[in-house]
Amino acid sequence: MVQITLPDGSLREFPTPVTVAEVANSIGSGLAKAALAGKVDGQVVDTSYTIQKNANLAIITAKDAEGLDVIRHSTAHLLAYAVKELFPEAQVTIGPVIENGFYYDFSYSRPFTPEDLIEIEKRMTLLANKDEPVLRQVLPRDEAMSYFKKIGENYKAEIISSIPAGEDVSLYSEGAFTDLCRGPHVPSTGKLKHFKLMKVAGAYWRGDHRNEMLQRVYGTAWSTKDELQQYLTMLEEAEKRDHRKLGRELDLFHIDDHAPGLVFWHPKGWTIWQMVEQYMRQVYRDNGYLEVKGPQIIDKTLWKKTGHWDKYRDNMFTTESEKRDYALKPMNCPGHILIYKQGIKSYRDLPLRLGEFGQCHRNEPSGGLHGIMRVRGFTQDDGHIFCTEDHILSECVNYTTLLQKVYKDFGFNNIIYKVATRPENRIGSDAIWDKAEHALIESLRASGCEFEISPGDGAFYGPKIEYTLKDAIGRHWQCGTMQLDFSMPERLDAEYVAEDGSRQRPVMLHRAIVGSLERFIGILIEEHAGSLPVWLAPTQVIVCNITDSQADYVQFVANKLKNQGLRVELDLRNEKITYKIREHSLQKLPYILVVGDKEKAAGSVAVRARGHKDLGVMSLEDFSQKIVSDVASKC
Repeated sequence: MVQITLPDGSLREFPTPVTVAEVANSIGSGLAKAALAGKVDGQVVDTSYTIQKNANLAIITAKDAEGLDVIRHSTAHLLAYAVKELFPEAQVTIGPVIENGFYYDFSYSRPFTPEDLIEIEKRMTLLANKDEPVLRQVLPRDEAMSYFKKIGENYKAEIISSIPAGEDVSLYSEGAFTDLCRGPHVPSTGKLKHFKLMKVAGAYWRGDHRNEMLQRVYGTAWSTKDELQQYLTMLEEAEKRDHRKLGRELDLFHIDDHAPGLVFWHPKGWTIWQMVEQYMRQVYRDNGYLEVKGPQIIDKTLWKKTGHWDKYRDNMFTTESEKRDYALKPMNCPGHILIYKQGIKSYRDLPLRLGEFGQCHRNEPSGGLHGIMRVRGFTQDDGHIFCTEDHILSECVNYTTLLQKVYKDFGFNNIIYKVATRPENRIGSDAIWDKAEHALIESLRASGCEFEISPGDGAFYGPKIEYTLKDAIGRHWQCGTMQLDFSMPERLDAEYVAEDGSRQRPVMLHRAIVGSLERFIGILIEEHAGSLPVWLAPTQVIVCNITDSQADYVQFVANKLKNQGLRVELDLRNEKITYKIREHSLQKLPYILVVGDKEKAAGSVAVRARGHKDLGVMSLEDFSQKIVSDVASKC
């Protein structure tokens, strides 16, 4: 007798071993039809999987997150099936699930074209409509390797050769196509209905540049037609908002091959940078942080003491001078500990909050660079709080409150909270990790925040809270962090004198709100589609004349607004006013002021707001009050 426990706690008994599909059918034909896979004692399996003993079982459908993964994994196989039918000489390699979709790498004699993708997608639809069963078989490792060599799939044979001899491997077949895979997969191709191929890119076999360049075909797959359409619409919107495109159009910055992964800021872009930095500098001042500045290059012995040399050596830029090895700093925390250690600290000095706009460099792979979002040189609003254990809760709660206010000022109100716990490769005892993880969890509870646990994603020296923004089109950006560290003060011998006169180790809280300023500005550009709020806009007002007779009044208006601290430009060109308005509208300026003879005589301005909004004529004083209010309220 096999006893199955369902998610609602109900029990079902079967006289013999039973498949997931049979259990689903016993519950109802509707569930049996919708079943994509099963979760047996926490493991996701095919619906054909036979349950041999008492177990907990959940039937997975397209409504479940695991179901969507199964759909995407199976669609990757459907892609390979279609490619083999259309291009029999192509060799298949690997095809994993990725965020929002999947890809499959192929070896083929010529590049796939956009027309090829259209034909491949059509063939995928045809094969899905045939509703062929997806069947699993298990073969001995050597037999499976021989099979793939026989059919000319050398990459599959190479993958299998890395599996220890004597082990079994699983294969999945649909129609005439057989692939190596652990699974699980949908029961038949007819379950795959809502997919689209997106693009082709190059990828080295096994990620090694010394190997053959393969063709990586990307696709997306969803549970419903509406979800697919929503995703495609989001991609269209994201393309319009691409910070690299807007950076060129609005003349904000550029990336040059002479300095890959580093940013050349133009005057307008640097203005945005300065506004973000000045705002965050005020946050430092208002919340008890002392601003410091550490050196860019530090002897490698410091990085060895902290553990960074062993963990991140490959991502560090190094140099040598007078037979000493140095590294450009990839983070600021060790330098802050050295600053902390200058002079004796008392418990009365704690918490001590140090902040730095610290420039860091990391040797990111060239393939991972992305505009100003992923760079090799960046600046963080990096802060470190040295405190006692008794301070941890209040410091973390206060920090979360501060972060929420900052994000709101920048236009973000939707924040996702995660606690990233101990990774497998870490320093420090389990007791210390228990204490640190508990403290972060309790701080979020005290802040009234709902949060998720992200197992194993903590830093090697301590757990962290990750603060993730959800933008206007639903994308997630992890920016802020609060990391709790008992280990680094120990490694670098940081101390304070306790109330009883003893020497104690401080706790170190690593925190950043916007994180990389470069990346955060990229996020801001995309969030606002280049139409930055008035307080952040590089140019807040442009004043345009209709004829030369208003040139002196244009200068008067501009000077008055500049004297109030506003960023103002003039347009006195001998062009039609409609041309000027259209041109400045494309630059997404918050306000365009137009003055003719009537406005000059009345001391007024005709106001056009961004978005082709005609606000009519108002006195210069009224407009001045309005825009100053806009800036102050950060609207």
